[in-house]
Amino acid sequence: MSELDEYKELVRKQQAEIADLKEQIAYLTRKIYVSKSERVDPNQTSLFKEENSVFTEPEQTGEKSDTSTDQVQPKKKAKKTRKETLNPNLPVRITVKESKDHRCPKGHSGIITVGKKFVREELRIIPAHAYVERIYTQTYKCKKCIESVEDIEDLINSGLFQADVPPALIPHSLASASLIAEVAYRKFVLDVPLYRQLPELRQLGYQTSEATLANWMIKLAEFLMPLYNELHYRLLSYKELQGDETLFQVLREDGKSPTSKSYIWLVTTPRKLSEQVVYYAYSPTRSGAFAQKLYQGFHGVLQCDGYSGYNLLSDCIERTGCWAHVRRKFYDAFKSHVKDAEMPLKLLNRMFKLEREWQPLSPKARRKRRRGQLKKIVNCFWRLLQQIETLPNSRLGKAIAYAQSQKVYLNRILNNGVIDWSNNASERNMKTFVIGRKNWLFSTSTKGAKANAIWMTIVESAKANHLDPRQYIKKLLEKLPTLPAFPKKEELAAYLPWNQNFNQVLEA
Repeated sequence: MSELDEYKELVRKQQAEIADLKEQIAYLTRKIYVSKSERVDPNQTSLFKEENSVFTEPEQTGEKSDTSTDQVQPKKKAKKTRKETLNPNLPVRITVKESKDHRCPKGHSGIITVGKKFVREELRIIPAHAYVERIYTQTYKCKKCIESVEDIEDLINSGLFQADVPPALIPHSLASASLIAEVAYRKFVLDVPLYRQLPELRQLGYQTSEATLANWMIKLAEFLMPLYNELHYRLLSYKELQGDETLFQVLREDGKSPTSKSYIWLVTTPRKLSEQVVYYAYSPTRSGAFAQKLYQGFHGVLQCDGYSGYNLLSDCIERTGCWAHVRRKFYDAFKSHVKDAEMPLKLLNRMFKLEREWQPLSPKARRKRRRGQLKKIVNCFWRLLQQIETLPNSRLGKAIAYAQSQKVYLNRILNNGVIDWSNNASERNMKTFVIGRKNWLFSTSTKGAKANAIWMTIVESAKANHLDPRQYIKKLLEKLPTLPAFPKKEELAAYLPWNQNFNQVLEA
């Protein structure tokens, strides 16, 4: 190779490196300064017709410019007002304001009521209040039992008995079903950590510690374990599932440092199924061995991302991919000013547009439309990726490589009408946990991490089946103590969140 050829090769490599660095700068700049939404403006024909500046508005200095401009200022969009809605089942209290002294404005007495005029309605809130319930059991005496006693030594205690008392949730504790339901609701629905609940409990008249509340959560999570296991058993009996996983920090784990990574795994049912289960499981690792354990006994279709840990699942499980993960990578390349990413993104947007239109359809009808209309767009998408020339390490190159590595799994969705086009439903459930994690920060022990997974399973499954999580938890804590120590599946089935009889109890 001549010296000139060497310089040309060096220039080519440097140009490729510069292009890669520019792409990274554009991507990171967008991540820092631009909205995180992945929505693309339909009126935007091409990103590359815009100027390459990050900011479209001049910097506001607070001082008026001395130079005038003839530039027409864009019209401000009208602010969207959120419509207020009230639940029709809310109780209504009528208040009629009467004249204080029963005189007219001129001071005449003897006024007569002729009707009333509606002025307005207001939503009133009654603040929470607490009270202490002291439970006694009534003692009874049966005369007939006393008369039937023959031995005078047995006469002292014979004929006496007491009414049955439900067992305490936690022996020698003030914990009640309503108190535990309130604490759990605030932590796992409102994302309020336990230590931030202490001031309000103190204001209600109860002073306790964070350690006490944490012990309650752990203890009663073990109490809910049979129902938690039953939900997992029901999951494995379905033919289609969705899965995901995310990081979670546990401070005290055997053989691990406090800064090491642990994980929460998620398994959910697709939205097309009437019985909705949202199941969380704690694991100290992200290894495929835990995935095998989590899905052991499942025979069906699993929708998940491209994580390699799922490769260890048995042949009884047919994996499908997630088109949202594919679109996200092409969207990042598109917003990083990579021109060849525009057409693949348009095809992906067409896929999702059709899927939104078909969402209300039955699985059979959706499968028919996927194989008839969507298959042509998918084939066009794969042909387009083969024609694009780009650097392997560029953002577009990585997007193409990821899509092609998932091609087999992505194409399988065309033949299934139950599985969604993306795994976004399970990711939204995982996002709920992530939002809570930002407030809880971590779990101190593995028992706490497992308890979080159990409580989140109960709460999110209730929400997925349109139940009030607070009332659902309260009723569970009231009813489950009446079951045997080792309840049967038939007995637990009555307390599943989609059971109509149990739902009627909640509504009563």
